[in-house]
Amino acid sequence: MDIQASRPVDILLVEDSPSDAKLTAKTFERAKVLNHLHIVEDGVEAMQFLRRLGPYAQAPRPDLILLDLNLPKKDGRKVLAEIKQDADFASIPVVILTTSAAEEDILKSYALRANCYITKPVTLRQFTSVVQSIEEFWLTIVQLPTPI
Repeated sequence: MDIQASRPVDILLVEDSPSDAKLTAKTFERAKVLNHLHIVEDGVEAMQFLRRLGPYAQAPRPDLILLDLNLPKKDGRKVLAEIKQDADFASIPVVILTTSAAEEDILKSYALRANCYITKPVTLRQFTSVVQSIEEFWLTIVQLPTPI
């Protein structure tokens, strides 16, 4: 069953940069795929969202997570490790979307089972293009797992 045809896709964006979050949201709003973008600003909030704690008690289980590595309160690497070690969340695809192009970060992210690693481009046009590519690939081409 095609998840994209049956219901909106829930995307969790974990991003501490307000401008990057806003640009990502605008790009997803223009997408032809019906989606709900949920934005949290740090790693602690990300885990609260996933575990449906506090203000996120009614949060949906995301179909896709876009995760920055350099986050306040709880680093994105720690968030990735927690997600992939938890049987309830391990099947959720995690796309690392970060400014870091460091080989160490790339290797560590894949070792922690990130599904892909994308370095944020510097220009607005390139950033928009990257987000559109994520949308096209992950929301129209890839078959996402059915939520439990």
